[in-house]
Amino acid sequence: MADDTQGRPPAQDRPGYELPLLLFAGFRSLIDQLHAELARQGHPDARPAHGFAMQAIGRDGATASELGRRLGVSKQAAGKTADRLEALGYAVRADDPADARRKVIRLTPLGVDMLAKSAAVFEELRAQWGAALGPERLRDLEDDLRVMVPPSGFRLDVAGWFGP
Repeated sequence: MADDTQGRPPAQDRPGYELPLLLFAGFRSLIDQLHAELARQGHPDARPAHGFAMQAIGRDGATASELGRRLGVSKQAAGKTADRLEALGYAVRADDPADARRKVIRLTPLGVDMLAKSAAVFEELRAQWGAALGPERLRDLEDDLRVMVPPSGFRLDVAGWFGP
């Protein structure tokens, strides 16, 4: 195995299983750093699943069925997630003005605050990656990932995907 000019093995000599592990490790590193900072900023009980669920609830809210579909979990699992978000003060269930039989899960001001802080922290983390890799390499990395990820790649159903 011949090394490149920087002492690294050539791309064809790297095992295929490392790519998904490195991508996941990068994702995990970002999420872990995000949650450590959110804890410092007043959201110590926030968990990654909460962020996905709150993104799935969105600005307009969602029923438990809609939340389940968006997350790729059962209505019952979505209901439990909504219960937890409600217990933490991030969401509330309210009557649907269009259909009194339905309840809509909506974000509270605390939930909106957590999402806003998350966005700001992600900007800081991206800047740190840019400082470490260089802005051009980071931009290339993002562009390359956009080429490889299908247009429907931004999905929130991580819990359902990882689950049994």
